[in-house]
Amino acid sequence: MRTSSPARSTTVLAATVLALAALIPSTASAAHAAGPPPGKAPACATGQLCLWAKPEFKGTRQAHELSTLDINSCTALPAGTSAQSLINRIGRPVTTYQSAECAETGEFQTYPGDGVWLPESPYLVRAFKVWER
Repeated sequence: MRTSSPARSTTVLAATVLALAALIPSTASAAHAAGPPPGKAPACATGQLCLWAKPEFKGTRQAHELSTLDINSCTALPAGTSAQSLINRIGRPVTTYQSAECAETGEFQTYPGDGVWLPESPYLVRAFKVWER
């Protein structure tokens, strides 16, 4: 019977975990810093959820404020529009949806409310929900 040392087992385990981690796509919380991207920061005031039609904060911008939103309710973007980048400075978690009805059968992702800067969504955002803290 062959045995291995604890140090060798730990090294093999760590290498395996690193290899597997490289295969798993990044999540929003790990991949997106709570601060502006390098260079010129796009305009999105504290207390706003800002969505842009194109990646890298380009194209038409929509700004939403907490005072005009229903908490825990689906807010669809205007018909025929979508967003591909966003900044969440609303102070609450926001879930974006591929579906205009906030259906969970399509893609969806929740972003914390502490200043998430998402230069490119993995799907077209057509609706969102703002959650209680």
